[in-house]
Amino acid sequence: MGESSDSVSIDMETISLTGKDYLIKTSHGSISVAVYGDRDKPALVTYPDLALNYVSCFQGLLMCPEAFSLLLHNFCIYHISPPGHELGAAIMIPDDAVLSVDDLADQVAEVLDFFGLGKVMCMGVTAGAYILTLFAIKHSCRVLGLILVSPLCQGPCWTEWLYNKVMSNLLYYYGMCGLAKELLLMRYFSKDVRGNVQVPDSDVVQACRRFLGERQSPNVLRLLETFNGRPDISEGLKRLKCRSLIFIGENSPFHYESLHMTSKLDRRYTALVEVQHCGSLVTEEQPDAMLIPLEYFLMGYGFYRPSQYTLSPRSPLSPTCISPELFSPESMGLKLKPIKTKISFEV
Repeated sequence: MGESSDSVSIDMETISLTGKDYLIKTSHGSISVAVYGDRDKPALVTYPDLALNYVSCFQGLLMCPEAFSLLLHNFCIYHISPPGHELGAAIMIPDDAVLSVDDLADQVAEVLDFFGLGKVMCMGVTAGAYILTLFAIKHSCRVLGLILVSPLCQGPCWTEWLYNKVMSNLLYYYGMCGLAKELLLMRYFSKDVRGNVQVPDSDVVQACRRFLGERQSPNVLRLLETFNGRPDISEGLKRLKCRSLIFIGENSPFHYESLHMTSKLDRRYTALVEVQHCGSLVTEEQPDAMLIPLEYFLMGYGFYRPSQYTLSPRSPLSPTCISPELFSPESMGLKLKPIKTKISFEV
């Protein structure tokens, strides 16, 4: 297998890019799951943020060759899309009851049952991180570890509640209009990449805006109402014994809430990485910043990145960018320290 001096070579015979979509009937309605990889491998379950699906929420991370080789070499990935958020989704029936966050967490358990999965690794972003954390609280024996991006554990504060109510009204009366898209983009991305009058939006923001234009606004409204009524699950965090790796965008509107959640988790099993100059959607805005922490987190489970997928010299990350604490035996083995690691990334 040949390697260039500035890229990562990937053996397409070793890792399959072919995915398969499933529409799974659960006791709380049907849910779409896209499966990528060898189903004989351990399972990685993903859940996206509000108004996103696995393409618009995790594509940036999985298109990083190093992250791709790390995750697809070790896992079969099960991308769960919230009800009505899958690619090509139709408008949901208005008479259907709006699901609670508990219903969504129970759907995750039924997805695992459908595929005959035991313990799984979980990766979620903001709303998806809340759902997977709630799933881990309710089904702790089924969770191997949590990788959470800008997570939440409390109910909405009054500013978030009001913000969501404004967005709900926009979605109800005007659909996925320009202002609704802008409010969602403010939720996901930092000002650095959203652009302004003089500077255009970055490519990732433009792509996300196009994805949002394809969403069915009634479906997004239903999930928004569900998430705006979420309860505080802080007390349940004390029962979690799985290891957790948390990424927080420094400029995320949920920065304080994510730090609060980190403080409630067991310090023996939790590592925190704070990414500078980044919003909530680290998987899309700065996916390279996740690579080294992910690699060392997964080492604690015996997973590894195969040596033939060499690190690209163009990658902005190197081990010197990471706090030395992350290389400690506790972080790489049985215990993870609570680390506030800031990764600076030039935009």
